[in-house]
Amino acid sequence: MGAAVASARTAITQSTGRDAAEAGIAPLTPNPNRRLLLKGGTIVSMDASVGDLAQGDILIQGKKIAAIGTNLRVSGPAPRVIDASNTILIPGFVDCHRHSWEGVLRRIIPNGDIAKYTATTHQGFGPYYRPHDVYVGNLITALGCIDAGITCVIDNSHNSRTAAHSDAAVQALFDSGIRAVHASGAPQAGTWDHQWPHDLERLQKRFFSSDDQLVTLRMFSPLDRTTYAEARKLGLRITTEFQGAAGRMLEQFSKEKLLGPDITYNHCGGLADVTWRYIRDSGGTVNVCPRSDPQYGLGEGFPAFQKALDHGLRPGLSVDNEVSYGTDMFTEMRVLFNIQRAVAANRKLNGDANPPKPVNVRDLLECATLNGAACAGLTAKCGSLSPGKEADIVMIRADDINLYPSNNALGTVVAAADIKNIDTVIIGGVMRKSGGKVVGVNWPKLRAQIDESRNYLFQKAGYKLDIFSA
Repeated sequence: MGAAVASARTAITQSTGRDAAEAGIAPLTPNPNRRLLLKGGTIVSMDASVGDLAQGDILIQGKKIAAIGTNLRVSGPAPRVIDASNTILIPGFVDCHRHSWEGVLRRIIPNGDIAKYTATTHQGFGPYYRPHDVYVGNLITALGCIDAGITCVIDNSHNSRTAAHSDAAVQALFDSGIRAVHASGAPQAGTWDHQWPHDLERLQKRFFSSDDQLVTLRMFSPLDRTTYAEARKLGLRITTEFQGAAGRMLEQFSKEKLLGPDITYNHCGGLADVTWRYIRDSGGTVNVCPRSDPQYGLGEGFPAFQKALDHGLRPGLSVDNEVSYGTDMFTEMRVLFNIQRAVAANRKLNGDANPPKPVNVRDLLECATLNGAACAGLTAKCGSLSPGKEADIVMIRADDINLYPSNNALGTVVAAADIKNIDTVIIGGVMRKSGGKVVGVNWPKLRAQIDESRNYLFQKAGYKLDIFSA
């Protein structure tokens, strides 16, 4: 463990008074001398200079990819060899937008719309969250991401009621072992300390003094001149929830030269063409939410994917939350694949002289990996399997009964695979899932923590669980 990361972990533990052992999480740290050789897998690199290999090897040295090729000849100390035959190796998925603190509320409103979502999270349970509940929510969300092959997540943390709540959220991300961007934001209902956004400076100094760690910091804020100035004073990137109603304000921000490549926009539904141009011309990044936008009726009621493509933007993908549905990126890719093709066909049927081309499965995997890394500001570290980048790798068993025979590697990943097919997940060179199981988790101990947190929140909010509620 690097000195900066060790210092950050110590500071977090001191701040919250909680340790990963309490939740049954064993620390797993990178070893700069550890060498792994993933041998004989089908490699989908998402790097044009590397290409795809029907059968190839990936050598990992410490936390980085050292080499990719066919029948690699490895000199020096012998690596640990992992048999990757009958598997497909892909870059780890990147989830551009997740409200991780809501983890213990999984599927509580499967039929919910945006009003129900707000009433349940921000107005309902959110005000009762202790720092410990934020910790547990973030932890179970992050571990669920790892299980699903999501190796990097942007944690849009809009329940930072006190400095201790923020510290607990950060600790959970460090403890989980995921690569994460903690996007600190203000609560949207209830009482809080109003320490945000000024607390970002404390967070940055205490926990994020180094860029050489898995967890990094940014701001989560609506369009606001004051908060944007605060973020830029600290050199932080910004994420903003964004829908058509904010288009006029974005125009004014553009005139004032307040837009830039440091801003990532979530959702982006119902935007006018000129608003899309402001985002594109400023170098901003966007992500769309294939499930949450239709479910909650945001923007135009369906993901703004085709609109982004029409304006020359390559969006990332977001799960957004788990209060209504599941955590995996496979479903996001498939939903978006079919919606875009429906939109393209509909435009052609309605006389569009230049209808969009249907997307292909490689396009969707790019959205879930490379484009997500761009939203996270981490393309130098992740998003593709490239020598020199950090080893964020997902190994999918292609000989499982639901996938075999695999006649198209990209089709297998995007159109057919699911979480149960993920054998191995490596993040920053450390194996976080192996043999289909997340590593270093004492599930009974963690489950007890989850149950305690959920029961506490239900009791405080006066909520009686009905597992068949409409």
